[in-house]
Amino acid sequence: MTTPLPASDRLAQRLALAVPALLLAGAYISEYGFGLFPCELCWWQRYPHFIAVALALISYYAPPRRVWIGLAALAIAVSGAIAVFHAGVEYHWWESPLGCTASDPFSLEFVRCDEAAWTLMGVSLAGFNALLSIGSAIAIWVLLLAKERKA
Repeated sequence: MTTPLPASDRLAQRLALAVPALLLAGAYISEYGFGLFPCELCWWQRYPHFIAVALALISYYAPPRRVWIGLAALAIAVSGAIAVFHAGVEYHWWESPLGCTASDPFSLEFVRCDEAAWTLMGVSLAGFNALLSIGSAIAIWVLLLAKERKA
């Protein structure tokens, strides 16, 4: 039997599972519900979230729980870093090495990485993923480092 986690660790564990699961759900809703098909960099942002969900689930069943939670936060942060790069490609701060910027504007073979499919107040989906993922990863790590107060 494993020892119960402190309250801050439980919250970190729940965030490590909920954040990537909800971001993936949002990605699939935008894809299948609203026709915002992902480009190659969008897919790259999803892969670490899949890993984060798996690591967070493992943390519920296998010790050392805090390590699994911390690794899930790392995977979430990796998705956020990829999202920062993708947002930079969308805002034309730099080019993508993947070649998903179309030299032929009439090409229908792929979804362009350098055009935001949707924005809200100038922030693209990649930008929101960057903000939410990096912010959540930091919050999870802060919760894991928090010392419980004695009542």
